[in-house]
Amino acid sequence: MTLHFLMQKTKKRELMNEFKKLGIIDEISKAVTKFGYLTPTPIQLEAIPVLLDGKDMLASAQTGTGKTAAFAIPILQRLYEDKTDKRLIKALVLSPTRELANQIFENFNAYSIYLGIRSVVIYGGVKQREQEHQLRGGADVLVATPGRLLDLVNQKIVDLKDVSYFVLDEADQMLDMGFINDVKKIVKMIKTERQTMLFSATMPKTIEKLAAEVLKDPVRVMVTPVTKTLDQITQSVYHVAKKKKTSLLVELIKSEKMASVLVFTRTKQGANRVTKELLEKGIRTEAIHGNKSQNARERALENFKKGKTNVLVATDIAARGIDIEALSYVFNYDLPEVPETYIHRIGRTGRAGLDGISISFCDVLERDLLKAIEKHIKNPIDVKTLEGFVLTEPTNVLDTRPKLEPSKTGKPKRGQTNKRFTDKKKSEPFKRDERQQVGKTFESKSDSSVGGFKKTFGKTEGGKSDFRQGRTSARKSSSSQTTYHKKSGR
Repeated sequence: MTLHFLMQKTKKRELMNEFKKLGIIDEISKAVTKFGYLTPTPIQLEAIPVLLDGKDMLASAQTGTGKTAAFAIPILQRLYEDKTDKRLIKALVLSPTRELANQIFENFNAYSIYLGIRSVVIYGGVKQREQEHQLRGGADVLVATPGRLLDLVNQKIVDLKDVSYFVLDEADQMLDMGFINDVKKIVKMIKTERQTMLFSATMPKTIEKLAAEVLKDPVRVMVTPVTKTLDQITQSVYHVAKKKKTSLLVELIKSEKMASVLVFTRTKQGANRVTKELLEKGIRTEAIHGNKSQNARERALENFKKGKTNVLVATDIAARGIDIEALSYVFNYDLPEVPETYIHRIGRTGRAGLDGISISFCDVLERDLLKAIEKHIKNPIDVKTLEGFVLTEPTNVLDTRPKLEPSKTGKPKRGQTNKRFTDKKKSEPFKRDERQQVGKTFESKSDSSVGGFKKTFGKTEGGKSDFRQGRTSARKSSSSQTTYHKKSGR
């Protein structure tokens, strides 16, 4: 027993030395080892020495790479070395979501247990009274979402004049959620003589532009190739009709007796619908998305972590910051429109050297999205089938809707959900003289095949002059009808 104890102690000392080689003080090395870090991750190896030197940084790192420690450790060390008796907010970390803000806050607390440095987190969706109480006790580090921070600054509850270390985490998501103006307002409130760190999973032009505005001669760090992220994850895809996705999900969960499943949907409405359908099948399920209150989201996440629910259905934005140990299964119920998002999603599993399983569903309209994902990860995804759920090609030749197209800008375009069904080649606007033709009937192809609605312009068959929608006459010959496509899509 004594020999074993000495060996364990020696091993811990060696692990601490791995972090000490980066210039980290003993108090932090001891804390991160206790927290569970065995060796520094690539982003930590690259970022920590640079940030300890006081340089600005622009870093591209994906979810699950240890990037929070990469900026938290050097910030805490510099705060500790310049520690004063009075607690002033000297470090500010901006996060796009409450969940991520909470995770960052917990990490700062874990790394600073031997330092006597105090951190506070503030975010919207909850009453601010408790947060005000925490702030009155003083804070060295403030982790915040933009909206709540601006509210408290405007109420003169928070003062940012002493901030010397500023972090923009998940900057691409921050911009996607429309926080760009809030971020710029906050930047103006902070003194120019500061150290700034910008972390983003992707680097579209909008992020490059923002970086140029807030960073000074930054060191660029790019880590974690896609293939390395996916090494521990078994990926597969089922080609299945959209209306059968939930039934297939139920079948797989029950047949494989899955106990911890994270399901991603594209929309909040989709998350609610899938949750309801799974509950009806006797599967303990909860959903988290932007329309849920903060208390409801925290409760759902806690129930999932404790095993009280088997399935957690989430949207991409709500899932930012979720850190679940030993998560075995991730389902892409809807394929993401941005290939990088696929990496973020499945990166929730296969962490810390554990194996993970990713299962995607692909309907007819999502095939181009699947191709874009496979191109991005530089590997085809294994195709699986299950009897009763094999997708057959649609027999309705009149359904000429184009497939969903992946985003080329790094994020979904505004209004893309409605535009993706538009056939640009066939959606030319009506010319003026065409609209003025009398007695001309225009009808969509899909409607003509099922006896749907038609639109008449000018005089109708009965001789009345109006613009209206009426039932297609069964006596009307389809050959006398002229097809049109609405420009806004189906």
